[in-house]
Parts: sequence; structure tokens; C-alpha cells
Amino acid sequence: MDYDVLVIGSGPGGYVAAIRASQLGLKSAVVEKENVGGICLNWGCIPTKSLLKSAQAYEYAKHAADYGVAINGEVKADYPAMVKRSRDVAAGMSKGVQFLFKKNKIETISGFGKLAGKNTVEVTDDAGKKTTYKAKHIILATGARSRELPNLNIDGKKVIGYRKAMTLDKQPESMVVVGSGAIGSEFAYFYQSIGTKVTLVEFMPTVVPNEDVEVAKQLERSFKKMKMKVMTGSTVEKVDTSGEKCKVTIKTKKGEEIVEADIVLSAVGIAPNTENIGLEEMGIKTEKGRVKVDEFYRTNVEGVYAIGDILEGPALAHVASAEGIACVEKIAGKNPDPIDYSNIPGCTYTNPEVSSVGLTEAKAKEAGYELKIGKFPYSASGKASASGQKDGFVKLIFDAKYGELLGAHMIGGNVTEMIAEMVVAKKLEITGHELIKTIHPHPTMSEAVMEAAAAAYDEVIHI
Repeated sequence: MDYDVLVIGSGPGGYVAAIRASQLGLKSAVVEKENVGGICLNWGCIPTKSLLKSAQAYEYAKHAADYGVAINGEVKADYPAMVKRSRDVAAGMSKGVQFLFKKNKIETISGFGKLAGKNTVEVTDDAGKKTTYKAKHIILATGARSRELPNLNIDGKKVIGYRKAMTLDKQPESMVVVGSGAIGSEFAYFYQSIGTKVTLVEFMPTVVPNEDVEVAKQLERSFKKMKMKVMTGSTVEKVDTSGEKCKVTIKTKKGEEIVEADIVLSAVGIAPNTENIGLEEMGIKTEKGRVKVDEFYRTNVEGVYAIGDILEGPALAHVASAEGIACVEKIAGKNPDPIDYSNIPGCTYTNPEVSSVGLTEAKAKEAGYELKIGKFPYSASGKASASGQKDGFVKLIFDAKYGELLGAHMIGGNVTEMIAEMVVAKKLEITGHELIKTIHPHPTMSEAVMEAAAAAYDEVIHI
């Protein structure tokens, strides 16, 4: 065998799996057809956060006077410079992963990898040359791409996916964003904040539809305060790209409406990259295009594993990384705990930020729990007021019977950093009263967690 572990795909699932395998003494390699780091580092998590930070800096500059800072001259959003910074950050992170591969003695094999028989991977390089590699264990970590709707074909020019949205030649004057999940909402916020006229279209009744309804409504209010047009409960019926501008026909509760825009961004989810990687030939079981695995990511074919976005479940970088680690620890003979998918945090990096873990209020009621719910508004937070970020709140949901934390839902400044506390609390089964008695530093946004817990038990001090 050439390798103990051969990983196809170097995203946050694949590269983390390879590094952990090497740490455990397994000879490892990674097959990658593009850039090391996958979509997350090159076209997803990292470069989008760079763009969003640029937008935030621009907003601060525009409102500098609110903080007692005088800026002489016009404040402008330099779109090409924002894009360049984003690409530079992504390139730096990719080089960082390459360094980690060298440090951990992991070989990088450039090309498109596919299963080609028992313990065998065939890699086709850019020149079309095919090379076969052998491995005791093969991990599929091929990730996902933008999903296309039948009536919203991505042409890469006027109708685009998230990759193109990061590298447009010039800032569009107007844009329709279809889909308000994390990707759609983040791009809608970015472009609106730097001066593009954005229309956000969502099929579900609220934006960020996986979030608690109260959080979703707050984010929609914040978007509308930015002068963004938000159309929930609406669908894009067709897009006419024959003219200079796109004519987008949108079906709403009140009838059809046509919106004109320079660009249409399709952000309606992702599709797994499972084509042409040898699944059918190997007889690997799939369901609705996603690979079936057990709790340690073993497929029905011995020696073949799958992690990340090609599985059913949350398509999140941190989930793929955790799956990769659990997978290789099991391969190495360790005894890892299966991942608890009820305790996965989710973040949306708009302004205000959104984060959550566990059950929403609606889901908790559906599950039959009697609830104690506490909310603490950022308007009552000293740190939020000092920061000029008074929009938002922390909402905690407890089981009334045992005091167990069932869910945490946050919107406001810094909440994507604060959610980890709630993940730990939920994992350790901390009760509401234990959270109330955990002293939080003052003044911080995180005090809102303690105050929200206190509100659930009628002990809140500051509201």
C-alpha cells in the first residue's frame, strides 16, 4: 500500500482528517484538483469574511462622526481593493495549509481523484495523465457546489453563484439575491452596505429560515433599515437576461412583480460533488445524491469513508472537520465519541451577526417540552451601547422540568464569538440556574447570556 489514509479533497474536512491521521502515525496523502484548503479557505468561509470585514470598516468610516471621529473628505467603497484583499487573505490561508501538510509529512497529489477498485484511487492530472495510488483507507471529502434551480440557470455573467459573487470585475449598481440562508444573507448585506441596491428573495416566510423566528424577524428589520428590499414568501419564476439588465419575475402573495437588476445571485443551497468519483462502480450506497455512512463515516464498502458536505446533515466547515477527526481516530483504533448533531453551532456573519445552537422555540414546543424562555435585549447592554450596536438580543430556551438548556439564539454584535459558550454549556448539561450563577465579565456582550438565563427564571436585574 502507498498510504494508510488517502483523502480525496482538501477542504476543512479533508485537510483536517489528513493532519489528524498523520498525528496518529498514519502515512497520509491528499488528492486535490484545485487549491489546497478547498472551497472554505479559497471561495467560502475565509474570503467572504474578508469582504464582510471590509464592509464593516466602510460602515464605521461612514458613521465615524457618531464615535467622535472627524473624517475630512469623501468616504468611498473601493470594490476592487476589497476583492483583492479578500483574495490575498484566501491565498495566505491556503499557503498556511500547505505549510501544515509539509510539517506533518502529508503528500499533496494534484488532480481529480476517483475510486478505481478495492483500496485504489485513480488521479487524473491537468494534462490528462492517469496515475493509480493504493491506500488501506480512502476518505471521500469532495465537498459541494452551488445548487442550480431549473428556472435559474447560472451563466456566470448575469446569473451567478457565490464564487463569482466574490470576484466580479466591478460593483453592480443593483442585484437580486435568491435565497436568504447564510450565503445569501451575507452577500446581500455586503453588497447593500457598499452601495449596491439589493433585493433579497426568500421562498420561506422569514429570512434565515433555519433560525428562530424572533431572530429572523430582527435580521429582516435590520436589512430593511439598510434600505434593502426583502421579499419573503416569494419565488423567482424566471429571469430574462436578453437585455442590458436582468428582468426577474417574482411571484409574491400579492401577485407577480418584475424587478430589474444588473446581477442575479443564486444562493439556494448546495449540491454535493458525488458525480464521477466511482460511487456507482464501487456499489457505494447513496440517498438523494448523498453518501450513506455509519456513525464513524464508514460506507457500506470496506475501507471507504465519507465526510462533510457529501453527507446528509449540516453543510458546515466545522462539522466536516469534526467528522474528519472522528473518522481517522476510529481508523487508528481510538475510541472517539460519535458526533452529537443536536449540538452544532451555526453562524451568519451579517451585521448584526446571527448565531444559534440547539432547538428553536417552535421545534422545542413540537418536541413536547414545557419551556422557560429568557430574552435579554442589546439595548440594555452597556457594552452594546458603548459599541454602537444596540440592535439584537440573546434568547435562551430551557426545559422547565429539569432546567436543561435546549437552545440558544443570538443576534447582535460579537454573537458568532459568544455561541461557543452555549455549545459547551449544552454539552455539559448546565442548567439555567448554573448559568445564572456563572459570573460574566462586565462590560461585555456576553453578559447578555447570563441576563437571558436570569430572565427565564424571573431573576433578571437589568431589564
